[in-house]
Amino acid sequence: MANKPSIPKGTRDFGPEEMAKRNYIFDTIRQVYALYGFQQIETPAMETLHTLMGKYGEEGDKLLFKILNSGDYLKSVSDDELTERNTLKMQTKLCEKGLRYDLTVPFARYVVMHREELQLPFKRYQIQPVWRADRPQKGRYREFYQCDADVVGSDSLLNEVELMQIVDTVFSKFGVRVQIKINNRKILTGIAEVIGEKDKIVDITVAIDKLDKIGLDNVNAELRENNISEEAIEKLQPVIKLEGTNEEKLAVIAELLKDSETGLKGVEETRFILDMLKTSGLKNEIQFDLTLARGLNYYTGAIFEVKALDVQIGSITGGGRYDNLTGIFGMPGLSGVGISFGADRIYDVLNALDLYPKESVQGTQLLFINFGEKETAYCMPIIAAARQAGIRAEMYPDNAKMKKQMSYANAKSIGFVALAGESEIEADKITLKDMATGNQQLVTAEEMICFIMQR
Repeated sequence: MANKPSIPKGTRDFGPEEMAKRNYIFDTIRQVYALYGFQQIETPAMETLHTLMGKYGEEGDKLLFKILNSGDYLKSVSDDELTERNTLKMQTKLCEKGLRYDLTVPFARYVVMHREELQLPFKRYQIQPVWRADRPQKGRYREFYQCDADVVGSDSLLNEVELMQIVDTVFSKFGVRVQIKINNRKILTGIAEVIGEKDKIVDITVAIDKLDKIGLDNVNAELRENNISEEAIEKLQPVIKLEGTNEEKLAVIAELLKDSETGLKGVEETRFILDMLKTSGLKNEIQFDLTLARGLNYYTGAIFEVKALDVQIGSITGGGRYDNLTGIFGMPGLSGVGISFGADRIYDVLNALDLYPKESVQGTQLLFINFGEKETAYCMPIIAAARQAGIRAEMYPDNAKMKKQMSYANAKSIGFVALAGESEIEADKITLKDMATGNQQLVTAEEMICFIMQR
């Protein structure tokens, strides 16, 4: 008995309608990236484990999909090693390659390998799938797309400003209302310095982030549970209670961080970005959010996160500044800043809000009914002319019963059906049927093409 077909957990099939919607997302993002001067690159699905390992922390290394060496992959493994069953020790001998975990590390590798060819600053975008051996669950997949854009080789904060403009432009094109959140890693470092808890910044930000959910008292209780001193908690109160406009919040933080050079630098950077964006005509709100703390071990400057206002879902875009992208590959000192759109979550948002334009799902517009060889031969040049005019047209391949061919047209939501029997051939015309209204009209090929193009 044949096995029932299946796909690996955490992966998905996408049908024609889903692909049309996904391509609408990718094409929109791609067009905006190009509008701002970004150039597309692609990297292999596979990278060497030497490239991937040690770049994502211990947990990330465990989530890498390793690829067995081809051929006799056990030839370099001794009997003692097999008996020992030390997987971590053996994998270096069994596997030389792995599926990419993200697009950032491959990009860093690309920059180092092609540094002589690149004009810095280099503005790249990349839209490709990544793979993670994570536990599949709702909204979390083992294979998913990332839509990244990065600028490397420039310390200018104008890059951050431009990336926020890109975010605003993309979601404006989608018709999705979003809130763009901004913070700075240097501010978080400064806060930890002035309260004397430099090593506890992650615990502090995680607790503060829960303010809206659990309230001030519970946030303070959680800080105590994480062994934050009472003196430090007291100093944190202006931070936790931070309210007002972006300017007012920055003023409070600047006063708090007056003794921290690093912290004040973060305030200065954030103020510059926000001031520049005031004059750029953003359609969406940008908010300074002190609780934002993405990738503390990775980002070194500005950090961003985007949330949809009309749908309850997690972050749909994120990114930030990193000072040493290529240092892991022996090319230190190259600063970069980037963003990544979460295509799968954006897909869910557009579905929930029913924001896909009708033209994004581009199915067949015109179906020619097959009445036999003679009729088909008459229709073929007309089909060619329709396609030449940009009409998506097809001929039913078989001389099947009319009911079956009409059912095919209905199932594919085809707008018009063309019928050419003996009488139409004699008159050198076509009967055009509007599938929505049921109306039929006898027209010339030219009239049919003009009529459909105007719809």
